[in-house]
Amino acid sequence: MRKKRTFRIRSDDDSLIDLTPLIDVVFVVLIAFILVAPLLEVDHVDLAPSSVNSEKEISNKSSLAVYVRKDNSIWLNKQCVTLDELLFQLRQRRKLFANEVPQLFHDSEAHFGMYQKVKNAFEVAGFEKMDVILQGQGK
Repeated sequence: MRKKRTFRIRSDDDSLIDLTPLIDVVFVVLIAFILVAPLLEVDHVDLAPSSVNSEKEISNKSSLAVYVRKDNSIWLNKQCVTLDELLFQLRQRRKLFANEVPQLFHDSEAHFGMYQKVKNAFEVAGFEKMDVILQGQGK
């Protein structure tokens, strides 16, 4: 007697990958980014036009100048101050001179974290603008 041979036809469905769960995850991540993006705060810095003679104009522009030296010390009115003393002095100056724009002279070798702390002190004291002058470049 002869044996019957049976052939099984393999369907293409077994070899396909179901992409539906992957697409669902991508949409969830996309929606999360759309919801979170407006909540992020980004500081914007307006850059001044550069010129050789502008440094002399800037240095005489404001009577409130804060210096951050390369050893991260803070100087106000030729006196070394702490962050708390700086904040107190800035609040006093803000009461006396409401329209004054303070200047921050920041050494290029000083830490960025110190710049951020001084900038935050300006904001807490009530100043809306400040001029940033980087020093020590090209050395």
